[in-house]
Amino acid sequence: MNNSSLGNRKMIFFWPLVCLVAGALLWLFIGSRITTEKRVLEQRALQDSVALSRVYASYLARSLEQMDQITMHVKSDWERLGRQLRLEDLKRDGLFTSSDFAVVAILDRNGYPVTATAGIDTSLNMADREYFLFHKSNISTALRISQPTVSRINGKEAIYFTRRLDTHDDGFDGIVLVAVDPAYFLKFYDRSILGDAGLLAVAGEDDMLRSSTIGGASYQIGEPAVRAFKSMLNQNDPYLAQNSMAFADSQPRYVAWQEVKSYPLTVMVGLSRKELLAPHEAAWNAYRTFAWAGTAFLLLIAVAGSIFGRHLARRELQALAVRKTYREATESASEAFYIAHPLYDEHGEIVDWELADTNETGAAMYGKERESFIGARLSSMYPGANFQTTMDMFRVALAVGSYEDEYRVPNGSPLRAEWLYRRLVTSEIGLAITIRDISEAKRNEQELLRLANEDALTGLPNRHWLMRYLPLAMQRMAQSGGKLALLFLDLDEFKNINDTLGHSAGDELLQITAQRVRAVLRPGDKMVRLGGDEFTVIVEQIGSKGDTTHVAERIIAALRQPAEIGGVNLSIGVSIGISVFPDDGSEAEVLLKNADIAMYAAKSNGKDQYRYFEPHLYETLKQRLNDKQALRHAIEQDHFILHYQPRVHTDSGELCGMEALVRWIDPERGMVPPLDFIPLAESTGLILPLGELVIEKACRQIAQWKAAGLPLVPVSVNVSPRQFNEGEIKNQLVAHIARHGIRPGDIQVEITESAMMGEHAEISAELAAIQAQGIKLLVDDFGTGYSSLSQLQRLDMDALKVDRAFTAELDQTEQGQVFFKAIVSMAHALGMKVTAEGVENMQQLAILRTLGCDEVQGYLISRPIDAAGMADMLRQRYMLTPPLRLAELAG
Repeated sequence: MNNSSLGNRKMIFFWPLVCLVAGALLWLFIGSRITTEKRVLEQRALQDSVALSRVYASYLARSLEQMDQITMHVKSDWERLGRQLRLEDLKRDGLFTSSDFAVVAILDRNGYPVTATAGIDTSLNMADREYFLFHKSNISTALRISQPTVSRINGKEAIYFTRRLDTHDDGFDGIVLVAVDPAYFLKFYDRSILGDAGLLAVAGEDDMLRSSTIGGASYQIGEPAVRAFKSMLNQNDPYLAQNSMAFADSQPRYVAWQEVKSYPLTVMVGLSRKELLAPHEAAWNAYRTFAWAGTAFLLLIAVAGSIFGRHLARRELQALAVRKTYREATESASEAFYIAHPLYDEHGEIVDWELADTNETGAAMYGKERESFIGARLSSMYPGANFQTTMDMFRVALAVGSYEDEYRVPNGSPLRAEWLYRRLVTSEIGLAITIRDISEAKRNEQELLRLANEDALTGLPNRHWLMRYLPLAMQRMAQSGGKLALLFLDLDEFKNINDTLGHSAGDELLQITAQRVRAVLRPGDKMVRLGGDEFTVIVEQIGSKGDTTHVAERIIAALRQPAEIGGVNLSIGVSIGISVFPDDGSEAEVLLKNADIAMYAAKSNGKDQYRYFEPHLYETLKQRLNDKQALRHAIEQDHFILHYQPRVHTDSGELCGMEALVRWIDPERGMVPPLDFIPLAESTGLILPLGELVIEKACRQIAQWKAAGLPLVPVSVNVSPRQFNEGEIKNQLVAHIARHGIRPGDIQVEITESAMMGEHAEISAELAAIQAQGIKLLVDDFGTGYSSLSQLQRLDMDALKVDRAFTAELDQTEQGQVFFKAIVSMAHALGMKVTAEGVENMQQLAILRTLGCDEVQGYLISRPIDAAGMADMLRQRYMLTPPLRLAELAG
């Protein structure tokens, strides 16, 4: 066999062998590449799941802090107010309105509801519930989070946040309960982050699920989204859970978990393996297709060398296309990628780093073009001290294999961002670096923190901030031996202004208050809005009691300056209570409570003043709460009667009307003066049921006089601003007039000037609706409020009752007569009658006759008398001697 045929025979085996070896190497390369990419993707997925579990645990911790504060505030107020707190009233005042709360309630020591923000059957008993039994047998005020159960209140799934209530001797006194939908724990689910098949689950320290979701869908108690939560937690590290029974949809996921700081909960995050790998499957299929094509190509080489050349060229083109596709995928990424290799000196020490490769995003982050940026050295990118700091970070990454952190970009850095996430991983030639701009996420995080600690209306810190800052301030004072004063501010008559001038005027008043108080404080003093019209001021490092007194006096003086609010010039009154650390309390809650008690003492003592805390003030506050409860009980048991004071024509003395005045007959104290309970009723809201009771009694008495055949005159009832704005006065009048079968003209309504100061359209509509029923309207205590001529003309009132202060001046000064004459002339010009209140002697009566006053009322005619005495006056009819008769007697 010649050399040529031997060579040809060798060629017969050579090309198949070359084809086999080349095909094996090709498949090995493609398989290795796919395996490496999957490993990198899975490692990144596990890292992302760990990071997301930390983020969601942080979000949940902040949400739970708010729930913790809410239950602690309810507990504190319940125990501070002697178990008289009414959650229904707090909800009407704007608290607990968030959709997160299904119900907020207080259960007594026997498990029955005492008060709640939603209607609950008071016979419903919760004493057998696990959370109730736990608090009953454990002396702990810590917040407890129940397992999800079917609520007895509404039949829906609920999770309960509960806290123990204590008696004064630490005995069990019931619990605070806040019920939320299990979805409360999942409100942070974000499809843009977790995907359409991501898992988010929350479990307690008992390894029992509280709530879970896949893709944001709801899962019930018996059908959770994750079925093997407890076994997953037994794993030491995040891992790929592939058991088909682990999840409701049987998909494998990369799972990680994180305990919630300060709370007995664990958050689990799962990223869908199928969803994460789906974008890459197309590329991997292309690689496999390429391998098959390459194998076929190598087989063709064995047939013909020319075909081999063409196929070789085609394979090179395909390889170039793959590299181009890879580069395009890298360039389109939102993250910046860098490959850097070290530069050594003659001693083998790393002295610098050189950029070997980057994508366009990475170059743009430094304000460069990719082509010109490659080859740049670290020393040129980070001049000065920043170079050494960055070198240290690179050394750490080389030493341990990887490094990652969140980095606030300092001034002077070449990086164009505020916050960055950085991850460095060692590679064969140096370091692979990934940088992601997280500036927007950090800004959102800081904004959430600001919103959690700032009052939106005034820009002041809020109660949440105070309860974090105050204990630290007290700790500083204790360490330095200094003192701290806490001033509790409550605006006087704020609710009246809010009701009469509208909520926008009330908001403006709160903003003015914040501005003026801050203007008179020292730079280091802190002002906080607690809520409503309540503020606190923290004054640290006070030298003496006089320092705090000076601050309180400056605040009162600043707020007394008139301010135009809602078109009206008002002076703002404020009551201030002061407690001092460490004299009046060593804990923040106690110090705040004592300042609150001192404020109530200042308000009860005449308002617009300050008062230091004294131990006996607690008893005073307790007495006020007892008085409020006694008044509520008296209204429920109808311990009230009406007395009546007549009005007569000024000239003839004929009885023309009467004013109904309420009297409280207490079984133990006897008759309680109106000044002892009317202000209390106004401030507590009990004026609403008391006012309707007066209307009903007046209508019933008119009906009884009518049945007795007595000649009737109109009976007027007083209506406060709060009744007028909240009490459905028109509907009450119509209902009781119809119930007792009297005429609308038999009853009249007296309203003060302040009641007419609300929104013009609403006030006019309400007054017109009352007058449309045939009921006359009288302006009571005219001259003491803020009404104007234009208001009287617009509101079309029927009569003015001039305050007794002006009547008293009639026989004292000439100016008093001139002023009264002006009122009479103005009223008659507007078609209104005039009644003089507080007429006490004949000289005043004679002057009123000369001034043309229509009616008089006062002790000269009669003191307020009961219904029987008023019946005699109805029969008598005439109360005064006419003017002619007086002239005859004088002659």
